[in-house]
Amino acid sequence: MIARTLLASAFVMTVLPVFAQSATERSVVTSTVAPKTQDFVASAAQSDMLEIETSKLALAKGDASIKAFATQMLADHTKTSAELKAAVADNKITVNLPIALDKAHQAKVDKLKKLDGADFVKEYKVMQVTAHKDAVSMFERYSKGGESAVLKGWAGKTLPDLQHHLMMAQELEKKS
Repeated sequence: MIARTLLASAFVMTVLPVFAQSATERSVVTSTVAPKTQDFVASAAQSDMLEIETSKLALAKGDASIKAFATQMLADHTKTSAELKAAVADNKITVNLPIALDKAHQAKVDKLKKLDGADFVKEYKVMQVTAHKDAVSMFERYSKGGESAVLKGWAGKTLPDLQHHLMMAQELEKKS
């Protein structure tokens, strides 16, 4: 009886957190397995669009170090966005490639638009670290276990740049 109760308790403790998670928390970003190709493409495109839009804001609102970082992000993520579109089109990969930010990513841009000065800089830094941690995780997982050989190769080729971006963002965040 006690063993059965303990087993049932262990099951509940294991399963309940899964049901309590929102759809976002179960998304490709927080998973430990390679995302499906559609999810990878959509998330990579959203991530690039977020980087591009927030970096445009940073060029207008940031200090010198933020502007230098934003210039790099704008160039690199414009490039990866074009590469992703070309990989999908050239290899006839059947996915829906988003052309605009989804609500969650647009909300992040909107939040930054409302901030200025030190508040903007602080939020931009935090957002960059979080976004790049998520991107590194997703690209690592897809490069190892993704469905499309072409996109796996692209993810593996892009990963070192994202890891470098994360390191840059973390260094930027340390500076006050």
